[in-house]
Amino acid sequence: MLCFWGAQVREGFGLVQPDKVKHGNSGIRSVCPKTAVRDMSAGRSFVGFIRDGKVWVLRLRSEDCDHDGKLKQLQLKNDRIRLIVCGGDGAVLLAYGGKVLIMDKPTVCRPLEGLDNRQVIQIACGDHHSMALTKDGQVLVWGENSHGQLGLRKDHPGSPSAQHVQSLSGIPLAQISAGGDHSFGLSLSGVVFGWGKNSAGQLGLGDTTDRHVPTVVNSLHRKKTVSISCGGEHTATLSKGGTVFTFGSGGSGQLGHKSFKDEHRPRVVAELWGSEVSQVTCGRHHTLVSVASSKLIYSFGCGMQGQLGNGKIINKSVPFPVNLPTECNHDYTIEKLIAGENHSFALFFKEPGNESKPNPSRGILTLDDRMIDRWLSGSDPWKVVKKDINKVFSSAASLNGSFLKTSRDEHYQTSEDHCGLDFDLAKTSFAKLSKNERSMSEVVKVVQQMLPSLNPNPAGVESLRVYLLLPELIRRLQKQQRTELTEALASKILQLNPDARKVLEMNWSKLPDDCLKGLVKLFKKASANLIGRMAADTMNWDIMTRLPKFVQILQMVYQVCCRANRNITKSDFIINEINDLLDVLETTNEDVSNNLEWFNLTGQIHALMAQQNYYNTILKNLISLPCIFNLEAKCSYMKNRVWQGSFNLILRRTALLEDCFHQLRSATQQHLREFWLSVFYKEDMRKTDVNKRDFFHNVFKELCAPESQLLMYNDSNTMGWFPTKLSVEKEKYFLFGILCGLAFNNTSVVHLPFPLALFKKLLDVKPSLEDLIEFSPVLGKSLQYTLDYSDDVKKMDTYFTIVWDGTEVELDPAEPGKLVTNYNRTDFVDKYVDYILNKSVEEAFEEFKRGFFKACDRCMVEMFEPEELRGVLVGNEEYDWDILKQNTTYEGSFYAEHPTIISFWEVFEELTSNEKKAFLLFLTGFEKVPILGMSAVKMSVRPLFSFTQDHLPQALTCHSLLDLPVYQNKETLKAKVIEAINHKRGFWEE
Repeated sequence: MLCFWGAQVREGFGLVQPDKVKHGNSGIRSVCPKTAVRDMSAGRSFVGFIRDGKVWVLRLRSEDCDHDGKLKQLQLKNDRIRLIVCGGDGAVLLAYGGKVLIMDKPTVCRPLEGLDNRQVIQIACGDHHSMALTKDGQVLVWGENSHGQLGLRKDHPGSPSAQHVQSLSGIPLAQISAGGDHSFGLSLSGVVFGWGKNSAGQLGLGDTTDRHVPTVVNSLHRKKTVSISCGGEHTATLSKGGTVFTFGSGGSGQLGHKSFKDEHRPRVVAELWGSEVSQVTCGRHHTLVSVASSKLIYSFGCGMQGQLGNGKIINKSVPFPVNLPTECNHDYTIEKLIAGENHSFALFFKEPGNESKPNPSRGILTLDDRMIDRWLSGSDPWKVVKKDINKVFSSAASLNGSFLKTSRDEHYQTSEDHCGLDFDLAKTSFAKLSKNERSMSEVVKVVQQMLPSLNPNPAGVESLRVYLLLPELIRRLQKQQRTELTEALASKILQLNPDARKVLEMNWSKLPDDCLKGLVKLFKKASANLIGRMAADTMNWDIMTRLPKFVQILQMVYQVCCRANRNITKSDFIINEINDLLDVLETTNEDVSNNLEWFNLTGQIHALMAQQNYYNTILKNLISLPCIFNLEAKCSYMKNRVWQGSFNLILRRTALLEDCFHQLRSATQQHLREFWLSVFYKEDMRKTDVNKRDFFHNVFKELCAPESQLLMYNDSNTMGWFPTKLSVEKEKYFLFGILCGLAFNNTSVVHLPFPLALFKKLLDVKPSLEDLIEFSPVLGKSLQYTLDYSDDVKKMDTYFTIVWDGTEVELDPAEPGKLVTNYNRTDFVDKYVDYILNKSVEEAFEEFKRGFFKACDRCMVEMFEPEELRGVLVGNEEYDWDILKQNTTYEGSFYAEHPTIISFWEVFEELTSNEKKAFLLFLTGFEKVPILGMSAVKMSVRPLFSFTQDHLPQALTCHSLLDLPVYQNKETLKAKVIEAINHKRGFWEE
């Protein structure tokens, strides 16, 4: 049965004889054609009916001479029509099989150009534009673009043929809708996109600015939207559960908000709250809704031609029941509501239970377990399976709409931090698919063709699901296929715009542990494979361009894991093959430097230099992606850098700071960063590495001494920090920073009594309460106590007013003297820590940092974690003397059981802890253990010839070489060792 009400039209529409039309209350008429109406639509000029796949149209206006008010059948040849949508200028028809026809003249139809054999599943029509949704999830548009309603771009003039809306690529759409001059798309997860005219706020974006590209309606986020309908200048959405939102023009009351005002954001139709609305449709200036459970239809908006069905010629701003014929309530169920220009229609089925159900042919194609089972069962011919695989895996939208987490409607929660995927289902499906080699090979082929088409500027977060699903698929491939697809995937990830990449990183941070570890393994294996190939004896320039892609992804994932505190360790990212590559680099550099003359004579120097440049270029690119380096590799890279020359400091021992500051002021960044430091003392101009270590030892002792007033010290005088009030020239902090940078560049361990906070700040890592505890245990632990206090914090009588370094400070200047409570104590502690470690020392630290990075390349520093950076500069105090003994080698006539060596180790065991540390300083020039541990100290002991019993042991610090005289007895040996380690520095030999 068809019911209709509103403006007068030909009685019965020509579907039945006039005497067969039943007239009910409030101007509502009904007809029961012999051939059931399967679909219909009403626009500004036409009303169209589909019966048995054939189409009849009735022109509603007499704007041209062809109008005679009769129902006319369209000439469609052999096309059977499934859907019709009437707009302002004409109508669009959708045939079974997905063909689209356009009716822009009475009874004349033509195929739409630009479809390229795409299968269309939905159509929509506005006043001057139309839309189509294809089976593979593409949105096609044509018509005018005066207000951006095509979603193409601002300067696009419009098109008579179908154009692809590129910005919606990859979005798995459930529905499209077109209004007067605006358009909407709805995703499978309820995300709403609007574009086009917005003069009355009909896009729901909170303003009245037109949009020329699809824009997410954030106000409808997580509202579980299941359908959208557009009117002339208003829009209505329906949420799962039956809640209706409306927005846009309200001048005729069509929003149902008990007012005639426009609404620029979606607003619930309060009068329908709890009614469980099942359908909503918008006409030009009125709105219809149906409630399946009560078989009621409500209307609101313009009723000046009776289109509200309430018997009154009046506008209504609240929903009002339509006076349907009594048989509608008892014998029929509502199939479809249609709201046109000045008309309203309702299609009914007679038999209960035949009401409209979701039609799979109207949804985009998605991959599911049943489809995979069908492919693997052999029930379908390979030609059909191959075609299905191509359809699914060639479409990012289809993949993005697959494996949604529908339990508890979780996919409706899709957002920047929730991808909405059921990974268990995806893994099970891909594992099953991988068992069929033929099907999997076809999948790989199709995905390889699909990846280049991915949009680097996606319109919504759902389009990023493909980047989460593909790793799960790729992990199950053979090595060659896996590497190729992994590289293609890495390239597309790196092409994403920064905002999209941030969302993807957020999605990574929320992945299940096994998926995240699988992602790491995928890119780690590919990286390790390429690095291993580079370490071989042949150069491959192709690998050099490919490798950074994999490592950049690893670095991104590593940073995600660090920020999210995920259960994945640093060792999971380390690629040990990088050490082999460093060994090759070291060998190549040594060959060039040691055999330069011979290679020149034999004509091989160019090839060797090319190989050296090849490896140096690779490693220079990789150091900015340090997650793959273990600590040994990082230190090895620093040690084996190629220097451009020597930067010389010529100093007086009696004026170290004065002389070095004077020369550092005029030093260029290139000299500081790219030249190896050499130190000469005017008292003895011999070139020796001892001088440099002696210089760093003494200059840092002098700078960091309390009397220098460069630093403030904690209560125990064990650790320093920058003062809040400077007692020395600000330039000294700049020069202090340069010295620290030089020490880092020259791999020298120095005395730098700072907490970890300094090294975090240099790496732009925010210091924490734990860092304050390290510097000031009493204060830090009291703040921790404030956080952990289980009772009312007000009882502690603590305020946001603090005293630090003799100065009273308001941590919250907007509210002086604010009391610390349970609600603001975290903010109080954060502000306290931030003030001490950041704000109060900003002036001094920024100068120090500027100097530090003048002397060393930032990318070199950023290879290290804060703890590692401190270890490189300061060393550690893990003094394992047994390892020192185990790693010691002997030269000349010395051997492990030599009497002098036995006596030496007996003497060493008898030394005090401080004397052993002094011996380490004597041997290496460092007070503390290098960051790689005592195993990095490789001491060699050789006999010192041409000596007397008065000679002291001598140390060559650059090689950790001990020249030990053969003393007559153990007592003499002990006395001379103690005298040597306490001897005035600066007189050791190289």
